[in-house]
Amino acid sequence: MIQKSRAKLWSLSFVFAIIANALLFMIFEMLLPTLPLFVNEIGGSATDVGLITGVFMVSAILIRPFAGYLLKLVNKKYLLIFGIIINAISTGMYYFADNVNTLLIIRLVHGLGFGLATTYFATLVAEIIPKERRGEGMGYFGVGETVAISIGPMIGISILEFFEFSHLFLGGLAVLLLAAFLAALTKSSKQLNNKVEPQHMKVKLLEKRVIIPALLTLLIGVAASSIMSFFSLYAIEKEFSGIGWFFFIIALASFLVRLVSGKLFDRHGPSVILIPGSILASTGFIVLYLAQADFTFYVSAGLYGLGFGAIFPAIQTWCMNLVEEHEHEYAMSTFFNFFDFGIGIGSLLLGILVTNFSYSVVYLVGMAFYIAFLLLYLYIMYNQRRDNSSIGGLYNERSH
Repeated sequence: MIQKSRAKLWSLSFVFAIIANALLFMIFEMLLPTLPLFVNEIGGSATDVGLITGVFMVSAILIRPFAGYLLKLVNKKYLLIFGIIINAISTGMYYFADNVNTLLIIRLVHGLGFGLATTYFATLVAEIIPKERRGEGMGYFGVGETVAISIGPMIGISILEFFEFSHLFLGGLAVLLLAAFLAALTKSSKQLNNKVEPQHMKVKLLEKRVIIPALLTLLIGVAASSIMSFFSLYAIEKEFSGIGWFFFIIALASFLVRLVSGKLFDRHGPSVILIPGSILASTGFIVLYLAQADFTFYVSAGLYGLGFGAIFPAIQTWCMNLVEEHEHEYAMSTFFNFFDFGIGIGSLLLGILVTNFSYSVVYLVGMAFYIAFLLLYLYIMYNQRRDNSSIGGLYNERSH
């Protein structure tokens, strides 16, 4: 049987967007294992580490409901570039932070830029990708992130082995300015066809149609905060020196799984991705909690990377498929806000747990949240099949 030709996926704009987004996330990830060390150097505590992460995520959450409305005033690509530049300037400004209070203010501004950039990147790429290949395209878009994520922490740790924090922050500034330049080279289908619909844009705190997948995203955000905020310090406590390699393996596993997970989503829907993904990620947390040798740490990284790497773009695509083209900003705002809220509240609460217990306990919490993720998703499936409904668009999301 001859298959009909599929719409073209790859273009220069798609490639530029992948690279620019990858650079944004590379610097974000470069700071994950290094900022906790910087907080320690300027006299901060474990609670301050959680607060630094939490403030960043809260500010990102606060700006995203305005993402759609801002399109009435400014072109999306310019807003994207503006968001990246805020990230660049904030990263450079860390150089001047000599106490936790100053660092908190900079993180607040940084979070605003990150909230804008991540929302507009996702929606711009959704306009470039053909609808019928959205799962595959978003998977490849995520591959760019994971490649950058794989080297980001290693670059951060390596810089600190040979240089000072100032080199870390100023280098991040330069890379983000390059990302802004590449973003300026992209063109979406709306830009090419002049179909921007600003009359539809308004401030929307929550897109109700994506609330089900967004709740699942919140759960994995809480779990992710245990890795983002506390792994570097946990590794030091366990005398594990391969921090950079740990993050590299997470990213490598995410990269490999995304080469196939997007196509599976397009063909079979979210269940084939989310159920095994949550099992893999929760197993990774169990192994991480029990880890004593380097090999065990690496196994946990691989398991977690496979699970998270498959789940994140699947839910992201699911959310976009539930709304119309001109409503992608609202879907992505809700998606990223729930994820970042999970990271933010998780970092704050886990910071308190670490202060009162130990770093290892946060990985039991991470495992518990992935188990909750799996149970909630199975409950959604059960109710939809029992009532023949489409809560959250679990089945009919493939019809878009």
